[in-house]
Amino acid sequence: MKDIEEVKLKNSAETDYEILSLLKHRYSPRTFQKKNIENEHLNQLFEAARWSASSNNLQPWRFIYAEKGTGAYQSIFDCLSDFNKKWANNAPLLMLSAYKEKTDDGKENFHALHDLGLCLGSMTVQAQHLGIGLHHMAGVDWEKAQKVFDVPDGFHVTTAIALGYYGGNLDKLTEELQKQEVAKRQRRDAETFAFKGAWNKNKNK
Repeated sequence: MKDIEEVKLKNSAETDYEILSLLKHRYSPRTFQKKNIENEHLNQLFEAARWSASSNNLQPWRFIYAEKGTGAYQSIFDCLSDFNKKWANNAPLLMLSAYKEKTDDGKENFHALHDLGLCLGSMTVQAQHLGIGLHHMAGVDWEKAQKVFDVPDGFHVTTAIALGYYGGNLDKLTEELQKQEVAKRQRRDAETFAFKGAWNKNKNK
């Protein structure tokens, strides 16, 4: 049995420049310790989200969350893609993110999705500080989730998130997922997405 904590420490990002340790060691786990997230820690995650930046301070983010063993947890799990269902029930808590599509005066909020991303970034860093891993998932049937949770018109379910304390063991994952869990982490070089002065048309991929 190989403890995932050992894997995490050995698989921190090999950065080109030194960055905060919280960012360097952050990754998206697929197995977690077998314990619920403490209420104090959960409150801290939402407090971090609460104080993230948003356009005109509209704070368009919304969340639905549930602990393992509850009907709501199973309902979120049932909305996940088949791939994510292979591992997501390892998480002690599942969450759906959503955003408010329009401003209070009825105008389209073009920046709502951007603000949700900022909010989740703040939550992720706070979670890392607490030893909690967040695995953000695009693989969710958002239309099904809207119906199951009776999400009102004007709000859009966006992603699902698996949360839990870093830990657990690789034996809970399929062989394919174990390989992904320990694979060397890679990212694009900054020069492929950060252009000084003008768009670099030679790097359009």
